[in-house]
Amino acid sequence: MRIATLETGLYRIALPVALSDSTHGTITHFELITARLRDTDGAEGVGYTYTVGAGGAAVHALIDQGLRPVLLGADAENTEALWQKMWWHLHYGGRGGSVSLAVSACDIALWDMKARRFGTPLWRLLGGFDPVVPCYAGGIDLDFPLDALLRQTDENLAKGFRAIKMKVGRTRLSEDVERVRAMRAHLGQDFPLMVDANMRWTVDEAIRAARAFQDSNLVWLEEPTIPDDVEGHARIVRDGGVPIATGENLHTLHEFKAMIAAGGVTFPEPDVTNCGGVTVFMKVAHLAEAYNLPLTSHGVHDLTVHLLAAAPNRSYLEVHGFGLDRYIAEPLVIREGNAIAPERPGHGVDFDWAALGRL
Repeated sequence: MRIATLETGLYRIALPVALSDSTHGTITHFELITARLRDTDGAEGVGYTYTVGAGGAAVHALIDQGLRPVLLGADAENTEALWQKMWWHLHYGGRGGSVSLAVSACDIALWDMKARRFGTPLWRLLGGFDPVVPCYAGGIDLDFPLDALLRQTDENLAKGFRAIKMKVGRTRLSEDVERVRAMRAHLGQDFPLMVDANMRWTVDEAIRAARAFQDSNLVWLEEPTIPDDVEGHARIVRDGGVPIATGENLHTLHEFKAMIAAGGVTFPEPDVTNCGGVTVFMKVAHLAEAYNLPLTSHGVHDLTVHLLAAAPNRSYLEVHGFGLDRYIAEPLVIREGNAIAPERPGHGVDFDWAALGRL
């Protein structure tokens, strides 16, 4: 069962509605990068990653040119060995960034292939805990007027969500506080509400913001400052008085270890498409469990639901409105505030390749 073929793809996915946050500005599209592996017995595995509109060509080239010679002819069963080979093959020019995205996509494909070969859903192959995973609607809505923000929230409630996240990081902190309080009043005091600053603030600004949000009973404040400032995150956790989620921009297991060990995060938040794939995501999950921390996630909910369904310390799955549902045969199912991990073999994300090919 050697890897026989690798097919790669790069697609520009237009968003149904332009979205906005404090660092990326207005987001009109994202880039989807895919890796399709087949072994000598005909088994297939699909992996993917994404960008928020730029850099996808570099990731695609790293898979197509940099990782192809590592993967072709290799034993498809040895996911850990192949992860190490991919990582060290590109290590000198990487240790994060585009390399982590490229390795992630291929690692996801390897795990998908393995689960399909065994005829079992990925979450069961990874250990199996509970396929019913609490989830929240992750709004990318910083520039929405308040009425549009509340209208979006009502639409998400109608879809079955029982937890909501909104963006903060506007020019004036008072505007953020006003919007968060309006959302809290709209949802009620005990409804789970998260806010996301997308690395907008300095550490001192983040502490002031966290203190200003204390009366809004937040589940967490996400990415209050840049991911590189581990000590700053520890200060925010200590002095801000609000739980902190971070990790979507941490690209290695070692970065998560440093952040967790320093006390800089309350909810570790890996993204399987940029942290090193399923292999690393599950190591982060176990690391967080060892520190008695609840795990959350970022992005690609159709895939990540499997990983949280295998993690006993999971908290909430983030569900993003990236518009990928149009190109997936069976999108994620939401019931009464929970995402349901499917029973289909593999990760169960089957793309409409013909539709993607027309983009």
